Amino acid sequence: MRADAKKNHDHLLAVARDVVTEHGADASMRDIARRADVGLATLLRHFPTREALFDALLRTNADALTQQATELETSRPPDEALVSWFREAVGFTQTYSGVCDLMASAHADPDSALHASSAALHAAGARLLRRAQAEGTARADMDGEDLFALMSALSWLAGQPSFASRADRLFHIVASAILANPSSSECRVGRSESLPSSGEALSSQADRVDPSALKRQ
Repeated sequence: MRADAKKNHDHLLAVARDVVTEHGADASMRDIARRADVGLATLLRHFPTREALFDALLRTNADALTQQATELETSRPPDEALVSWFREAVGFTQTYSGVCDLMASAHADPDSALHASSAALHAAGARLLRRAQAEGTARADMDGEDLFALMSALSWLAGQPSFASRADRLFHIVASAILANPSSSECRVGRSESLPSSGEALSSQADRVDPSALKRQ
């Protein structure tokens, strides 16, 4: 991409990030174009669909989350790695309002621009789940589809004002249901750790491209 084209692309993405932060997945492409002071056709040349725009907004964080799964496989016990990654994955789907629905829809739509990112996250979670199952620390009667569905459900609940105050409690209930020996596993993971809120989720890392930003210390 030429320097001037990249500059225009980055400008559109920065404006889009502001608008989407305000309005979530319901943000208007026309409003983004207007605020970027370009025509709608120009915006659509860079991002032909809403899904393509969100893929660009989320790609850095999605790639970092996928990389984190690989790092956790070699640095944490299987059950701890699974719950730690699952917590971050729920936070990721809260990056912007409505991302949970977009990712869930993209997962079932191979033609969606978000499908590749969604599939990569699904595969990463499924891999961590199978590793924990092989060690006997995660229940054997669930698969990656179940894990992805639970991630989406928790993200939706955490985004509802009437349930937001219960987000951490609900996460630990679900995490306990996933684990075969939840009491010891969650002691190591840390029951006091909170879910990232929608305001402090991975959206705050949008300008940080180092995947190690997602690593737990």
